[in-house]
Amino acid sequence: MTFYRQVGQVPPKRHTQFRKPDGGLYYEELMGEEGFSSDSSLLYHAGVPSAIVDSQVWDLPDLVTVPNHPLTPRHLKLHDLFAETSKSNAVEDRRLVLGNGDVRISYVVAEQPSPYYRNAIGDECVYVEKGSATVETVFGVLNAVEGDYVIIPRATTHRWLPGPDGVHAYCIEANSHIAPPKRYLSRYGQFLEHSPYCERDLHAAGEPLVVEDTDVEVLVKHRGNGPGGIVGSRMTYATHPFDVVGWDGCLYPYTFNVSDYEPITGRIHQPPPVHQVFEGNNFVVCNFVPRKVDYHPLSVPVPYYHSNVDSDEVMFYCGGDYEARKGSGIGLGSISLHPGGYAHGPQPSAIEASLGAERFEELAVMVDTFRPLELGEGGTAVDDGVYAWSWAGRRKS
Repeated sequence: MTFYRQVGQVPPKRHTQFRKPDGGLYYEELMGEEGFSSDSSLLYHAGVPSAIVDSQVWDLPDLVTVPNHPLTPRHLKLHDLFAETSKSNAVEDRRLVLGNGDVRISYVVAEQPSPYYRNAIGDECVYVEKGSATVETVFGVLNAVEGDYVIIPRATTHRWLPGPDGVHAYCIEANSHIAPPKRYLSRYGQFLEHSPYCERDLHAAGEPLVVEDTDVEVLVKHRGNGPGGIVGSRMTYATHPFDVVGWDGCLYPYTFNVSDYEPITGRIHQPPPVHQVFEGNNFVVCNFVPRKVDYHPLSVPVPYYHSNVDSDEVMFYCGGDYEARKGSGIGLGSISLHPGGYAHGPQPSAIEASLGAERFEELAVMVDTFRPLELGEGGTAVDDGVYAWSWAGRRKS
């Protein structure tokens, strides 16, 4: 994110002496992407940010995936993954639903504080389906509410503190960085006038979060020889990582609420790219929000059947009533997986039913991936097993 911010105390010149009230030096950390060739921020720590006193194995939850073979569209009922009340936390208890070598999609219902955590593999985009949370980070505090995307850059130490009603989180973990689509940005990184959101809609920490403590454990997810090339470590730091008195730069966590997305509509049905909100390497994130729909006198408001031959489509239904899936069994908390190589579209009965509609009151988060997705243990556990036959109304006996 090339939108520059300064929070807390920083020296007037980078890489120069910056002293504490007692005369000692603050420790400067550059957190940057792509080997000093992309966005970065400078953070000023009271303690040494590399001082660790222990490192142990963190046994990650089940990250094994199985191919979607034979090729099958699927309906996954995420709300069945967790009981009505959950003693889970938003880091250790994520259940893997779908994944490939570029991105993993998990779901969690959390009521307990998470450990301190850092994902050293890629950025995270966590959509708050329901509830709220305070997200404490090395950059400061974010307040996440229903409808927020929480964008957390790779290697940002943070933890999740659920609100009084817990937090239902749809977690998109990349093996890359996650950013607004390039076509929304000028060559210098400013949002352009045709973008459906802009800098005013992004909310970052406003002040530092400084905590004094010693021997603080941080769970680190990083590259290794585990399933999907992922392993975990428990690293114990001599001083608390939240000891940053100030930072500045263009790399930091932020929230963006889906209600601030201004939908792009037309006289006839618009293709999914007009709903795009973020992109990563080999995947995109889109949101379908309440909106005025097609206004040509002969328009068909629901999507046409389409074969997006280069990608798998994952749709998470999180609000309203999704018109194109009426009659399929899809409801709130459902995921539909439409794999590449399969033509998909609305249920037949939904086409006629949509004619004359002026608005759709629907909310869904879509991830399109350019490599095939495999099923995680969470996805396998809540596959309804019948969605694939819903267009035909029967299965071959």
